[in-house]
Amino acid sequence: MNDKVGVGAQSGSCLDCEECLNGQECYCLKSMVGTYNGKYSDGSKSYGGYANYCRAPAHFAVKIPDALKLEDAAPMLCGGITVFSPLKKNGAGPGKRVGIVGIGGLGHFGLMFAKALGADEVVAISRTSAKKEDAFAMGATRFIATSEDPKWAKTHSRSLDLIVSTVSSPDMPLEGYFKLLKTRGEFIQVGAPEDKFPGFSAFALIAKQCKMGGSSIGSVKEISEMLEFAAEKGIKPWVTVRDMGEANQAVVEMEDGKARYRYVLRNEKHATELGV
Repeated sequence: MNDKVGVGAQSGSCLDCEECLNGQECYCLKSMVGTYNGKYSDGSKSYGGYANYCRAPAHFAVKIPDALKLEDAAPMLCGGITVFSPLKKNGAGPGKRVGIVGIGGLGHFGLMFAKALGADEVVAISRTSAKKEDAFAMGATRFIATSEDPKWAKTHSRSLDLIVSTVSSPDMPLEGYFKLLKTRGEFIQVGAPEDKFPGFSAFALIAKQCKMGGSSIGSVKEISEMLEFAAEKGIKPWVTVRDMGEANQAVVEMEDGKARYRYVLRNEKHATELGV
């Protein structure tokens, strides 16, 4: 009663397939229901963040720790877990050097979580150095601007154990990223380009026994773990809160690259009831 809860990018699954029974609901084999206009098995719709009210299966409602503000927890439920899950699963922590490609809504979470997980080094990788100061404030210990240093791949060769790529453009220097990996390094893609990946030589992976993989959002258990971790470590995302009536303007600004680094929409009609 009176708990503050949140629903992430997923609002339902079958809960009885192999993946669901293994606590990986986001990879459900039968009916992964997205929160944003998804459909439940009975044909009804799952309405997302623009609604006044949301009804979802209790299994997918995650308790938000009291130590987290709602505007900070909200973007973690989707963007945050998208990077937290692959970082945690692939061993980001003491003894590991981690690179985050793309300093945006996802990437800024990646830098903060990698640092909080205790990675020996956190490297921000971006096309330009425009966000360099921000990246260091988020926890980066090194910055690579790929369009400003023609020799960046050679200069930083074999320096990273894990790279999480958050960019959604297919126009990425993929082979250059692979050169940054140490032997048995891992490259995990979480950004979702609409077009195909650029081609690359298999020897980029074979020569160093590297792995390339992908990751979706995260399970309910992982989201809960992430929120507790964020509360414990005092992780605060960089958000701009806008009233729901300004949603269209926020979208325009986001498409213009002005977001620093997540917009959170405040439902002014009901915010007072929640004390926010």
